[in-house]
Amino acid sequence: MITLDTTHPSGPAEQIRAQITALIQSGELAADARLPPVRQLAGDLRVAAGTVAKAYKELESTGLVRTGRANGTRVNPGLVLETPTLKDVQRLVAAARKAGLSLEDVQGIIAVSWNA
Repeated sequence: MITLDTTHPSGPAEQIRAQITALIQSGELAADARLPPVRQLAGDLRVAAGTVAKAYKELESTGLVRTGRANGTRVNPGLVLETPTLKDVQRLVAAARKAGLSLEDVQGIIAVSWNA
């Protein structure tokens, strides 16, 4: 579900937060889906539990997830991107792959366009 890149400029907590955000917004993680416990995910990713806890706290502060003692950390409902937006992203990915662009290439192009 989540992978960490040690060469990526952002730290592991930010990578975890960003990937879970993308999974929620794309609908891969459905409303009320339970995220792995902090210690389990930390063990799976071979990072400190505090790193995962930081990512979960940031997700909670933005309203993407909620945490409860008995229920663990769950995805809040209503956060999937609207279908037309999601379809546009999927078309962009398909076109980029067809053109032979890497993820880094596409991210760079988006960053330049975003700031234009």
